[in-house]
Amino acid sequence: MSVMDHSLGTVRAAVEVSTMNNSAMNNTDITLIDNPSHERFELLAGDELVGILGYRDEDEILGCGDEAGDVVAYMHTVVKEEYGGQGMAAVLVQFSMDCAREREWSVRPVCSYVQRYLGEHPEYLDLLVED
Repeated sequence: MSVMDHSLGTVRAAVEVSTMNNSAMNNTDITLIDNPSHERFELLAGDELVGILGYRDEDEILGCGDEAGDVVAYMHTVVKEEYGGQGMAAVLVQFSMDCAREREWSVRPVCSYVQRYLGEHPEYLDLLVED
């Protein structure tokens, strides 16, 4: 991932997750970061890592011919079971798509959750790679 543009540095965003149902989570700070050394976006509740969205620069995936940094594949989204159903995955995908827009990345949504999210959020469809 050394060629991919992470010029915004480690992006951090504090968010309010309005769809949360768990009253214990309502008082917890949610933080989103890009962790390029692990090729993932991370969602933290307080200091606890509770969700990730893994990505790969397609130049590192065998059989892909794009130049480094042109296309980023969003591979998988995972949220800890005890945090499921609270809108955390959607917040994580939104953050990752906003980062892609800011960095002028094209996105290939390999992850089925990302694909479903994009089906409900057409404002991000311009970021998808054209095959």
